[in-house]
Amino acid sequence: MSSKHVIPAGAQQPVVGFVELGDVHDPIVHVQDPYDRNKSVMVRRSALQPTAPTPPRDLTPQPLIDPLAARMFGGGVGGGVLGWGAGQFLAGASQLVSAMSGVGSAAAAIALLLLAWKMTPSSRAGKTVNITNNNRWGGRSSTRA
Repeated sequence: MSSKHVIPAGAQQPVVGFVELGDVHDPIVHVQDPYDRNKSVMVRRSALQPTAPTPPRDLTPQPLIDPLAARMFGGGVGGGVLGWGAGQFLAGASQLVSAMSGVGSAAAAIALLLLAWKMTPSSRAGKTVNITNNNRWGGRSSTRA
C-alpha cells in the first residue's frame, strides 16, 4: 500500500451509499443585471418570480411601406394636385373673362368711333338751316324749318 491511501486508525470511515448534496434543491442561476446589460448576477432560483411564457411571434413578412401611411401620403399628394389643378382652371377662367372684357371694351370703342364718325359736330360749317317764324294777330303763329 502506498502512503497516500492509508487511513489512520482513529479516523471515521466514509459512508458508502447515496449522498445528497445541500445545494441541489435550490440551485444558483445567472440573471441579467438590471443596471448593466453586459453583466450577470448570481441569484438562487427560489428568489426569482415566475414569469409568463412569451407568446409566439408572428413571423409573416410585413409590407415594406405602411399601407395607412401610403394612403395618407397619397391623399396629401392628391389634395395638392387637386389644388394645383383648381388653380390652373381658375387661372384659365380668369384669362377667358379678361379676354372677353377686352373684346367688349374694343367693341364699345369701335361703336363709339362709328357713332362719332356718323354724327356731324355743330361747330363744323357747311350746312345752313333756315327757320321762319310767322306770328299773326290773335296769338296764332307758325314755324317752318
